Amino acid sequence: MRVIRVGTRKSQLARIQTDSVVAMLKAFYPGLQFEIVAMSTTGDKILDTALSKIGEKSLFTKELEHALEKNEVDLVVHSLKDLPTVLPPGFTIGAICKRENPYDAVVFHPKFVGKTLETLPEKSVVGTSSLRRAAQLQRKFPHLEFKSIRGNLNTRLRKLDELQEFSAIILAAAGLQRMGWQHRVGQILHPEECMYAVGQGALGVEVRAKDQDMLDLVGVLHDPETLLRCIAERAFLRHLEGGCSVPVAVHTAMKDGQLYLTGGVWSLDGSDSMQETMQATIRVTAQQEDGPEDDPQLVGITARNIPREAQLAAENLGISLASLLLNKGAKNILDVARQLNDAH
Repeated sequence: MRVIRVGTRKSQLARIQTDSVVAMLKAFYPGLQFEIVAMSTTGDKILDTALSKIGEKSLFTKELEHALEKNEVDLVVHSLKDLPTVLPPGFTIGAICKRENPYDAVVFHPKFVGKTLETLPEKSVVGTSSLRRAAQLQRKFPHLEFKSIRGNLNTRLRKLDELQEFSAIILAAAGLQRMGWQHRVGQILHPEECMYAVGQGALGVEVRAKDQDMLDLVGVLHDPETLLRCIAERAFLRHLEGGCSVPVAVHTAMKDGQLYLTGGVWSLDGSDSMQETMQATIRVTAQQEDGPEDDPQLVGITARNIPREAQLAAENLGISLASLLLNKGAKNILDVARQLNDAH
């Protein structure tokens, strides 16, 4: 029986996410066996520094890609938002699974259960490891203070509950759902309060770009709507040259053949911001046979079973929206945010 080796980070959430992908693959391929190979990444080891300060794009992916390159694993499961928009040569995202709730959630300290961010006392400290969340929420809730909190979900929840330092913390709703901790969610943040990170809530399966066998194997997991939304989001981020060190956020929706993309950039304190919405018509018709293209990848993703025309329209939408913001002066906001972040 053939054994497929699946790489993952060691955290409980990463293992749960990987198990869910393996379960989907097993349903498609009952004749295959899967072996899970768990490893620690740089991002798991450096816990005393804010992510945006470490200055390394592939914080949670490098070690896993190394194992993929050395043929120690056949595929790797990631949170899509951890994967940079430009992957190292030789790798590609071969599947993007159906997205879960992409929004951010607020978990309150037990003594503040029943509150919202709006009703927390003046100068309450809210923990988040994300510049994107802090910038948007500082603008919306000026009475609160935002402070970095690092560690996996278990660690962050423990810090919230046991230290008297934080009144609340902000986490991705999808992670809390996957861990079975929905009961801790005190508030879901909607786009008008806090737009989400590129790719948030979706899982990506990374494989060797030339491993056609694996690309075919995992390609069945592509969720067309999630894929097209995430191509647009990733193209927007890539064209802005954003990353962990600047506050960039998005919101996407598919409705009646239209893909809507809202994207925004913020200064670190949220005082300066710019956001716009654009839409594109996406036709997901029956797949025409593609010619043997040199590089089928778009923003690091290979999806031969989804119409190319639809993928290009989604990528174009992301690039167009980024160009619109750059023409209106977004580059200045991002450059200042980058410099300030580097200087701290």
